[in-house]
Amino acid sequence: MKPIDLPTLLTIVAERGRAGRSITAIAGPPGAGKSTLADELADALNATDPGSTAVFPMDGYHYDDMVLVPRGLRPRKGSPETFDVSGFATMLGRLKQNLETEIAVPVFDRSIEIARAGARMIPQTVRHLVVEGNYILLNKGDWRTLHQHYDTTVLIDVPEEELRRRLSERWKDLDPEAFAYKMDVNDLPNGRLVKTESVQPEFLFRQ
Repeated sequence: MKPIDLPTLLTIVAERGRAGRSITAIAGPPGAGKSTLADELADALNATDPGSTAVFPMDGYHYDDMVLVPRGLRPRKGSPETFDVSGFATMLGRLKQNLETEIAVPVFDRSIEIARAGARMIPQTVRHLVVEGNYILLNKGDWRTLHQHYDTTVLIDVPEEELRRRLSERWKDLDPEAFAYKMDVNDLPNGRLVKTESVQPEFLFRQ
């Protein structure tokens, strides 16, 4: 596991996707900056090679509230058990094989807390696919089935006090009880799980 910065990661990913589709997995706790890093990497790759890179977030595979509420899992939304990991794994396999002209993937809309089916198209011409999500390096259960598809793995490391600050800003509009639950029962414990139960990545990105 080596520390890495964005320029070095950019060089490595560009080279690994030169001959065909390469998948880069970016994992980290809630609030770590996974989406930001994934977008920065994709933007930099597309700046020099337009259309070569796409981002595929794990969040599109949240179970809908119509599933979570009957199962008593709505308060735990965002925890590993609230994702369709098998569906995500199947889609990741299709994307890795890259046999179709284009593939439609779901995207999670945070403004309404719902995953929109077929909200993003990933064409066959994409050589660098950047996958991001909390649990995509998790070393337990069906999450392990994802790892076979990765060419490059990155774990974002952020001190817990900084995660708490960022998450406090994210959830500041919640009422005190909901805020406390979201922080100390859901997001921060999920972050500790990511740090302690993920496989060792190839690279560590510190923020």
